[in-house]
Amino acid sequence: GPEHSSARLERFLQSCDDDESVIPAALHADPTGERQIEQGNWIVANCTTPANYFHILRRQVHRPFRKPLVIMTPKSLLRHPEARSTLSEFGPGTAFRRLIPETDTAIWASKGLANPAVRRVVLCSGKVYYDLKEFRDKLGEHGVAIARVEQISPFPF
Repeated sequence: GPEHSSARLERFLQSCDDDESVIPAALHADPTGERQIEQGNWIVANCTTPANYFHILRRQVHRPFRKPLVIMTPKSLLRHPEARSTLSEFGPGTAFRRLIPETDTAIWASKGLANPAVRRVVLCSGKVYYDLKEFRDKLGEHGVAIARVEQISPFPF
């Protein structure tokens, strides 16, 4: 039935008119990505936190223009113990985050500066983040930073 569809992310990404080889002009003048989204044909996202899921829906409703929104979040994240948000992440001054950088304080320094021990940055999306994080924690590896790409198309340059 419809609640068990076999949605394939790659089918939606193939239909996007976002050219991954071209960085949008005047990127510094558009830090929120509004112009980039307005020029695309639709938005494809894979949210990993309840707050980001809330904010992308809220952003969709409050936009002055309409674009189709495809969210590929799996049902398994509804029950995942680490997929949670604090109440402050829903409050005033918060918004949808197109890219969530590494959150582990053992990997990044306290002021957002990179740890010199980090040798590699891995970009991933969705439930893969929690699988990679669990594996990294089990190994005790602190040389790999994991960043989550929440909005896949248009790509958050």
